[in-house]
Amino acid sequence: MRRKDIQKYILLLLFIVAAQIVGAQSFTLQGKVSDKDGNPIELASVMVVTQGKLSMTNLKGEFNMQLQSEDSVKVRFSMIGYRTKTRVLVRPKGKQTLLVQLADDNELQEVVVQGKTKQHGTTEELDVQKTKQGPSTSGNAVEELVQTQAGVSTHSELSSQYNVRGGTFDENSVYINNIEVFRPFLVRSGQQEGLSIISPDMVESIGFSSGGFEAKYGDKMSSALDITYKRPKRTEATVSASLLGASAYLGLATKKLTWTNGVRYKTNRYLLGSLQTKGEYRPSFLDYQTYLSWKPNKRWQVDFIGNISENRYDFEPEDRETNFGTLQNVKKFRVYFDGKERDLFRTFFGSLAITRHLSAHTDLSLLASAFTTKEQERYDIQGQYWLTQTETSENLGVGTYMQHSRDYLNANVRSLKLMMQHRMGKHRLEGAVTYKLERIKENSAEYEYRDSAGYNVPHTGRDLKMIYSLRARNELNAKRFESYLQDTWNFQTRDSVPTLFTLNYGVRFAHWDFNGESLFSPRASLTITPGRNRNLSFRLAGGIYYQAPFYKELRDTSIVNGVTYATLNQKIRAQQSIHALAGMTYRFEMMGRPFKFTAEAYYKALSHLVPYSVDNVKVTYYGENTASGHATGLDLKLFGEFVPGADSWLTLSVMNTSMKLNGKRIPLPTDQRYALNLYFTDFFPGTTRWRMSLKLAYADGLPFSAPHKELENNTFRAPAYKRADIGMSYRLLDNHDGRSNTVFKNIWLGIDCLNLFGINNVNSYYWVTDIAGQQYAVPNYLTGRQINGRVTVEF
Repeated sequence: MRRKDIQKYILLLLFIVAAQIVGAQSFTLQGKVSDKDGNPIELASVMVVTQGKLSMTNLKGEFNMQLQSEDSVKVRFSMIGYRTKTRVLVRPKGKQTLLVQLADDNELQEVVVQGKTKQHGTTEELDVQKTKQGPSTSGNAVEELVQTQAGVSTHSELSSQYNVRGGTFDENSVYINNIEVFRPFLVRSGQQEGLSIISPDMVESIGFSSGGFEAKYGDKMSSALDITYKRPKRTEATVSASLLGASAYLGLATKKLTWTNGVRYKTNRYLLGSLQTKGEYRPSFLDYQTYLSWKPNKRWQVDFIGNISENRYDFEPEDRETNFGTLQNVKKFRVYFDGKERDLFRTFFGSLAITRHLSAHTDLSLLASAFTTKEQERYDIQGQYWLTQTETSENLGVGTYMQHSRDYLNANVRSLKLMMQHRMGKHRLEGAVTYKLERIKENSAEYEYRDSAGYNVPHTGRDLKMIYSLRARNELNAKRFESYLQDTWNFQTRDSVPTLFTLNYGVRFAHWDFNGESLFSPRASLTITPGRNRNLSFRLAGGIYYQAPFYKELRDTSIVNGVTYATLNQKIRAQQSIHALAGMTYRFEMMGRPFKFTAEAYYKALSHLVPYSVDNVKVTYYGENTASGHATGLDLKLFGEFVPGADSWLTLSVMNTSMKLNGKRIPLPTDQRYALNLYFTDFFPGTTRWRMSLKLAYADGLPFSAPHKELENNTFRAPAYKRADIGMSYRLLDNHDGRSNTVFKNIWLGIDCLNLFGINNVNSYYWVTDIAGQQYAVPNYLTGRQINGRVTVEF
């Protein structure tokens, strides 16, 4: 054998021996990590620190890794929310398989004994069940409940919109199951609104904050409404009908799946017949919602919410006669109409949430949502009018006006949100990142022609001009990034009777690529419950809140040859509000019944404001950050059983606002100096079958001025809004305990008297201009006294 061949064989032999030695020093570790119930734990860490090796379990809880063999190999298994476990392998070889169970981290946490309705923080829990059998005009029970709270006001029973502490309708954020929802953009009056997106039959809980709210709620300046839809425990159903509409609800439940469905139909044709403008009203509002929740095991939960809404408002006016003024100065306004109005608001909303319960203390959720709206406002209405002085029959104004609109808007908002929640001892951490795509396309054309005594207004003697003309053709394509991180920390002093503290603090960040603006919003609130008196608590809250501009704030206008053109202002910045508030809650018993008194004082420093005007529920912005101001006030609320077994409440709010615009100080258009609301429930003596609900509202009127004038000319103030609604309900069947051999749980019969005292409330004006340019404000009165019958059947 040649020498070279011998060397080759020796090298081959050495290679084989080395491979056997290496093979003897390494081994394969595989296995599965599960909890005490045998459910796999995903993304658990499998670590050998001495060798610097780390592996993660897959979705089945399985793992596989290559390790070096030693006298002893220490393997550590860990996961957030579980106790760490260590296994030691002695001289492992070949393939090793481990089945590891991790125990929950059941570290004892601080226990705070709370009453059911105790408020910790700035969010108050509301119960819509308290008002479902009360009188209603809009059919939107949740918003009507919010409108009766301290610091909240409304000036139209036809609208579900509300102002909070001097803010506009657009400054209120609404969330359903952690998804922000939107309302139509073009709605200008309460008659058009129809049904809100919140279905009251499907609601489980309501959280409402009128200021100083947490970082998890979005970039709005005034309030946050947090709705959670319910997962029923058993099959249930409700059917109700009245002269103003009908609704049906069905909830199905199995061990792993719940499915709720709600259908609502509203037609306020009967109610609109009490308006002073007579004609053919054909409103039709239809809404369907579904909530499907599936929990295949303890680890996973899938939730889907879907909503389809179609609101149509068709109107053909005929005539109108309005008397207004004082006893010594009575004017009569009479109009004969031609034309019609056709409006459509079609919206679709859907959300899908996939939640992974990583442990008993940690949840990770991925939420996707989409909102689409198609809106059309089309009207051509001509009116021939006479304005006369009643005492002298003098014609103050005679003429014709023509209003035209072809407004079309399509909007689509899609979002993807990753959210995590973790409870750790005395802390509850929460954070999320959200990515939004916004697309809005508008094509609007409006004009108003006025003729007074045969002369076109404005009259120049040379040109024929409209008193108002608008053109807008805009498209918005933008991306928005949002994130927040917050912590709720419960702690206490070391006294024998400790004082309890709840501190919520967090930050919010947002960036919008349309104007390139980034927002940073720190927020904090502290609740203190003295140890000597657990029925008393104090609250302090503050933070920086931004009203991130959306579509309506962007529309900047310019006038060219008498025509107003609306374009999108890319230089606009977010409006800013610095909140500072202090409040207290005191619980006590009176006449052997529970009561709660709440007081809250606040101050809001406003800057970078975009001035706006309000007509009915239409908010028109200037499109530029040209103002600053403030809002300050005091809100009081007394809640309790004024009558045994029935909750009632009384609220009083006083407020002062101011805005500096072009060097002049004026009140905000939503400056409501005082508001008083009462919701009172009583039973007939000796029975709980007969139930009475009374709603009283008395609110200061809002500032206003002639249309198409500068906002600094807001020198008028509307009369106070005064309204009383009363409802009587009779419980025909009460079978909650299931003793009766029937499928029915409850049957309620009811009758309501809406606007009990027949008060002529005003929330907007029609303006008549004579040839001399003098303008007269003709009030548009809201609904008169009406009777409504209703029936509710629960299964």
